[in-house]
Amino acid sequence: MIDSTRLKNYFTGLQTRIVAAVQATEGSAAFRVDRWEKGAGSPLAGSGCTCIVEGGRVFERGGIAFSQVSGATLPASATAKRPELAGRAFAAMGVSLVLHPENPYCPTAHMNVRALIASRPGAEPAWWFGGGMDLTPYYPFAEDIRHFHATCKQALQPFGHDTHARYKKWCDEYFFLRHRMEPRGVGGVFFDDLDEGGFERCFALTQAVGNTFAEAYLPIIEKRQALPYGERERDFQAYRRGRYVEFNLVWDRGTLFGLQSGGRTESILMSLPPVVKWRYDWHPETGSAEAALYEMLTPRDWV
Repeated sequence: MIDSTRLKNYFTGLQTRIVAAVQATEGSAAFRVDRWEKGAGSPLAGSGCTCIVEGGRVFERGGIAFSQVSGATLPASATAKRPELAGRAFAAMGVSLVLHPENPYCPTAHMNVRALIASRPGAEPAWWFGGGMDLTPYYPFAEDIRHFHATCKQALQPFGHDTHARYKKWCDEYFFLRHRMEPRGVGGVFFDDLDEGGFERCFALTQAVGNTFAEAYLPIIEKRQALPYGERERDFQAYRRGRYVEFNLVWDRGTLFGLQSGGRTESILMSLPPVVKWRYDWHPETGSAEAALYEMLTPRDWV
């Protein structure tokens, strides 16, 4: 039997630990803690806690959210690869976060870990885990990218010699803007529909990813957050943030799941950056610092 209390205790504890770690890095602006419940008349039952920091010393916007929701029917985004589960009731919970630093020399980071249970009368419940983390730099440093990937690899080492390689490739393929034919960032790890090896292995792997995020990301912020920058760097950061918005609103399965299932819009869209720009058919000058980003985006073995 799946112990939902055990899952919830892990996810809420993870949120608390990451908020504390990010707050220590931020130093000034405090997180706003927004506890919520889905009210009567909603197609979705559930509750959660969204922790938001905006206009801070380091983070222009950061959101770290826990949610647990349930509904009568799985949305289409959840059954696209598992059509046999269409029509089942579901319960889902997890932690998701996106951190957008103000300094363009600091990368944006995303992390998500989640569990989903699909059930129907007279049948064994189906369950699976999903998640991962990825890095989106604007003015990249190779040593920072190597640190991020090396930390991810170390976290997955106990789960098989090829696990990191498979989940890194999955991440490179998933966080790809097909309408622009370019990666969103420099990747990390990603997995979904995970049920191989039994519940305990899958839960342990999910915890390993969640527990590693602060170690993978925050040392990069500590190293880069005091670097001087000007309007040129901020302008390019805002332009590249547009790619982040496009991916989240067009391709991201988590965003689609939340919106299709009637989730809480404010919490779902907390991932969007506060300042964004789009330009028509813009390209960086050859040999510029901005052009260097595009050279880094090509997937490769960083460790």
